[in-house]
Order: sequence, then C-alpha cells, then structure tokens
Amino acid sequence: MKNIWTIMSKEFARFFGDRRMILMTLIPALLIYVSYSFMGSIMGDIFAPDAEHTPRIYAVNAPASIVQMTESAGITIRQIQADEVESTKDKIVNQEADLVMIFPADFDAAVAAFDAQTATEPAPNIEIYFLSTDPNSGEAGAIMQSILDAYEESLANKFDINRGIENADLATAGDIAATVISTMMPMLLMIFLFSGCMGLALESITGEKERGTLATLLVSPLKRSELAVGKILSLAVLSFISGAVTAIATILAMPNLMGGGMGEMDANIYSVGDYMLLAFVILTTLLLMTAMISIVSAFSKTVKEASQATMPLMILVMLVAITGMIGGGAVEDPIYYIIPLYNSVQSMSGIFSLDYSALNIFLACISNLLYAAIGGFVLTKMFNSEKVMFSR
Repeated sequence: MKNIWTIMSKEFARFFGDRRMILMTLIPALLIYVSYSFMGSIMGDIFAPDAEHTPRIYAVNAPASIVQMTESAGITIRQIQADEVESTKDKIVNQEADLVMIFPADFDAAVAAFDAQTATEPAPNIEIYFLSTDPNSGEAGAIMQSILDAYEESLANKFDINRGIENADLATAGDIAATVISTMMPMLLMIFLFSGCMGLALESITGEKERGTLATLLVSPLKRSELAVGKILSLAVLSFISGAVTAIATILAMPNLMGGGMGEMDANIYSVGDYMLLAFVILTTLLLMTAMISIVSAFSKTVKEASQATMPLMILVMLVAITGMIGGGAVEDPIYYIIPLYNSVQSMSGIFSLDYSALNIFLACISNLLYAAIGGFVLTKMFNSEKVMFSR
C-alpha cells in the first residue's frame, strides 16, 4: 500500500501542479455551463408561439356572451358536442387543435341567477384543456384564461374556472422535460465526459511512456502490479473529481437551460434524489471511460498516436450518445442497462425526462463499475507485458 500510495501521490502532484491539466478538467465543465446557458437563451425563440397562427379553439355549450367577447378579440370558437370532447383532446395532444372549453348548459342563465351570498351550490364551472408543450396551445390557453378572468371579475365572481380539475394541462412535467432537454443533455454530457477522461489518461500513461519516465518505474524494485493499481486508483480519483466538476456544472446550468425555454418551469422539477442519481451515473461512466482510454494509451507509443487511436472510441461514444435522441425516452427493459455506454445514455435520458426506474439506474451504475474493474485488470496485465510497455 505504501508503494501504491507513492504512485498515487506522484500522479496527484503531477495533476495539481500542472495548470494545463487543471484547465483540461475545467474546460469541459465550463463548456457544459456555457452551452446549456446558450441553449436556454435560444429556446425562448424556439418555443415561442407562431405570430401568424390562428387559435383553434373548441367549446361545448359556449354562451353568446363568451362568443361575443372572443370574437371582439379576433378569436373564433368552434362549437362541438359533449361526446366530441375526448377526440378533441386527442387533437390537442397531436397539435391539430389548441384548446377545448366545456361550459355548463345554460351558462349565461346560471351565472345571472347565481348569488354568492345565498348560494348553496358551487358557482358554474368552466373546464379548459390545452397543451403547454405546444407554444400555440399554451398561448391560446393564456388568452382564454385572461378573457375569462376579466369577465369573471366584471360579474363579481359568479363562476369558476377549472374548479377541481388538476390535469387541465394535457402535458405532464415529464413531457415538458423530455421535449426540451432529455434528447440534448445526454449526448453533450457523454462527449464532454469522454474529452475530459481522454486528457487525463493519455497524459498519465502514454505521456510518461513517451518521456521514458514510465520505463524507469517499470525497471525499479516497485512491483508492476503496484504501479498499475496506483495508476488506476489515481486516475479513478481524478476522474471522480472531473466528474464532480461536470456534475456541478450541469446542476448550475440547469436553471439557465430550463428557465430560458420553459417560461415558469425551472430546475425545481428535479429532486435531490434525481441529481444524486445523475451524479452517480456520471461518476461511474467516467470510471469506465478512463479504463477504456487507459488500455488504448498503454498500447500506444506516443501521445499523438494515442490521440489518433482514441478517435474510434470518441466516434463510438458519439454514436451511442445520439441514441438518446431516438425512441422518445429511456428504454424500460433492464437488459439494456448492462450494455456499456448505452446504459449511461439511457440512464441520463430517463433522469432528465423524469421517467426512469431506480433499479435500472442502479443496474447501469453497477455494470459500469464492473466493466471498469475488468478494464483495470486488463491494464494490470498490460503493465506486466514487456512487449507492450517497452515497444518502440
């Protein structure tokens, strides 16, 4: 353990004493913060309603008073029957309609007869359904809410809007998060994480191999297994640090991303548990990536050669990361969560979309740790190979 700690201390001193290495760790986190903040600023335009769009509003039993008010605002209400409400809701979800309202029969008469002081029955209630993830539907909902609120105030609170209705917005919080960030963040995170790992592993193994310092260590009385374990553990700790910085940057950037593109939505839709699960996924993914890149580094003779050799891995990571944009959310079958890298993407997608299984996330993290341990074992065997470590 003393020899292992000596190797780890050497790696820590090399890392923290090299400004370039520290910058290589901080830059990916900074890129995450800047890119997510930038994405949040442009999402306001992406999710803004179409200025040329004509609201498609449907209503059951729409009274003449309301029809007159909406027509004066340039909005036409299309009358439908009660048995058409569910099909109209489906149209809203499919973005073929914007809003549907359900008025009580004889609404105007019921409002005129209602007396808040003596009434024993609730005031007449209007149900309004819309889709907040559709900018045009959300805008139609806001307009009708404003018109009806103003009308209600003029009548001294003689009717209610959506009394007892908890799901008037036909889009859930999970739908909102999924449509905005769950398809983007996993891909960017995977790319940034791999870039950070690559800088650490290439310099620690191939860099020392190229400079000859690794050969000096290999011919010293130090056991090669101790050297390998020391390298692996130090890279693991540094990867954890890199992962923690990346996770913190992601958490700090979340309000900027969500606040810019979702109006009143903010990062509070994610709980502390969600953030912790995301951190565990990031950290275990970093361990796996570090093991993969370390093996490639040990085979390479120079840092330039190692950088070229890791390009296929980078492409693989990018291709796997893109799968998070396909399929409309995380897969549910646990078998997919034992596939290296793919399990991390699916875990991130599930967390960001608020639609995940804690068991699947746990399975992905355990799988990543297992694969990282296997990679560490392979790296130890490579350190014991004269042909690999002393090749020129």
